[in-house]
Amino acid sequence: MNKQIIFSLAVKDLDQSKAFFSALGFGFNPEYSNEKSAFMVIVDGSVYAMLMTEPFFQSFIDKPLAQAREANEVVIGLSCESRDEVDSLIAKAVAAGGRTPHPPEDHGFMYDQGFEDLDGHLWNLVWMAPPA
Repeated sequence: MNKQIIFSLAVKDLDQSKAFFSALGFGFNPEYSNEKSAFMVIVDGSVYAMLMTEPFFQSFIDKPLAQAREANEVVIGLSCESRDEVDSLIAKAVAAGGRTPHPPEDHGFMYDQGFEDLDGHLWNLVWMAPPA
């Protein structure tokens, strides 16, 4: 069975969030997007994010909406093919208005750094050395 991961993120300004993630190189599928949500392609065929305006996101839940700038709800991990890809995506995120909550961590076999998007959602980019 082919599995896909689709997670939803509440955003304050859909157009600004689309511009931010476009600057990182992510695309959007207009077939599943509208003025309330945008279907972001992270890994074609397997990993997607639905960026949803806060009122639209709220219509799917029966609890208060967490504000990612005030409290961490989740850290989204994304593997990268190289250290350079980690650094490149971090640089693009910062240039597009994101921030880095900590410096890169180099463990030899693993290299990672995180960024916060415009709404405070945490993303962690990781490169792992291939097995010898």
